[in-house]
Order: sequence, then structure tokens, then C-alpha cells
Amino acid sequence: MAIERTLSILKPDATRRNLTGSINKVFEEAGLSILAQKRIQLTRAEAEAFYAVHKERGFFNDLVGYMISGPVVAQVLSGENAVAKNRELMGATDPKKATEGTIRAMFAESIEANSVHGSDSAENAKNEISFFFAEIDIVG
Repeated sequence: MAIERTLSILKPDATRRNLTGSINKVFEEAGLSILAQKRIQLTRAEAEAFYAVHKERGFFNDLVGYMISGPVVAQVLSGENAVAKNRELMGATDPKKATEGTIRAMFAESIEANSVHGSDSAENAKNEISFFFAEIDIVG
């Protein structure tokens, strides 16, 4: 199996409730390593640029507004099939549909305040990681 990197963002609802350690424990216990991490406050321009792929969708403005409503923790996770493993650990976007034991089932407040973002492909992971981190910031 391939060792991959993926981007994880702990969203404002998670940071507001001090869930960073609890969520990271899920990643680490599942065999993912945290290679880089930073707590940041996104500007509107940064959030719009990051989520530009959704610009034409009806939820874009709400998503951007939510992502700038408080600090987030951006991080690089690494491990075997990290993209798929992270998505499995996160669970369904709608926490009501998320499998028991997934991050969203345990911690999300709603479909919007669902605690975490994760890259959906290896290609997107590379692009998303480079949005937040220079290669020198990633250790491991």
C-alpha cells in the first residue's frame, strides 16, 4: 500500500469546543501521522480561494462564512492510503448519516458544522496541502 499525504482541517465548531486533541487522537490511533499543523484564522479571500471549486454552488457563501467564523487547524496527515483512511474516519458529511465511531458521528453539530474537512483525492490533497503549507513546513 502507498504512503500518502492528505490535508485535514479541523473546522471552527471543533476548535471552538477544544476538540483538536480528541479528533487528532482518532487519526493517530488509526495509524495516521500528523506531519504539519497550524491554527489559523482564514480571511474571506483565503476561504473563497480554498473553496473556489464550489463557487457556483448554492452553499458557497454559507460555507465561506462558516469557515471564517473562527479559527481552524490545518494539518497534513500521512499514512497508508491516507486520503481514503481520513475520509473513512471522518464519516458522512451529514452527521446523522455518519457511521457510529466516525469523527462526524462523535463530534459534528450539523451538516455544516461537521468538525472536519479532508481531501477527496490524492491530486486534491497535493493542491490543498500546498495552499496551507510549504514543503519545508512538513516534517516526516
